[in-house]
Amino acid sequence: MTQSATTQAESIVDEYVLGVRIVETESADGDPRYEFVAPNHTAIDFDDLETARRYADVYFDVNGFVEEDTGTRGVPPEVVQAGKDTLAAYLVTCPWADVNWVASFYGTTPEEIERYCSWVRDRADEIRSRADAHGLE
Repeated sequence: MTQSATTQAESIVDEYVLGVRIVETESADGDPRYEFVAPNHTAIDFDDLETARRYADVYFDVNGFVEEDTGTRGVPPEVVQAGKDTLAAYLVTCPWADVNWVASFYGTTPEEIERYCSWVRDRADEIRSRADAHGLE
């Protein structure tokens, strides 16, 4: 994940409640990038759409968090406090980690980390559904 630079072409890929969205942009060398955008949140972009969606799941699972200056202060406290499944899903979105690295960190299997990520996705889907049902945009 990196802080996003402005690009010429962009299109909304996923649009969630509360002004959260994932936007496809183009890097300087023409490769697609996927930017996570939320109110009062630092723009973050990812190499692939699945990682951007996983990041959005973590964001909703913890009711939002501040990413700005995380590199100097570590993982956002809201993510750490949410539990090991949410932390695992967050770590998988980091550019220096993948499912295998996180599994090693936790002393478990990649399948278990994928299971944690699916729990986070399920909770995020439920939160977004309830927000939508209550008319939150």
